[in-house]
Amino acid sequence: MKKNVGGIDRVVRIAAGLALMALAATGQIGAWGWLGVVVLATGVFSFCGAYTLLGVNTCPMQDEAKPDTP
Repeated sequence: MKKNVGGIDRVVRIAAGLALMALAATGQIGAWGWLGVVVLATGVFSFCGAYTLLGVNTCPMQDEAKPDTP
């Protein structure tokens, strides 16, 4: 799995996932709030399957090791 969720996107996903689960646990929203588990997981693992299908990547590019050439 290549990371495709980064920075602010990751923080927002974790916060939103926790908020949805808390609202579902307290009965303020319906059972669909437990989908926050998926949102939380995408933030924790920095990977979103939908982003892969759509070709989106919010993770900053990492420098690839380049071999030394004269």
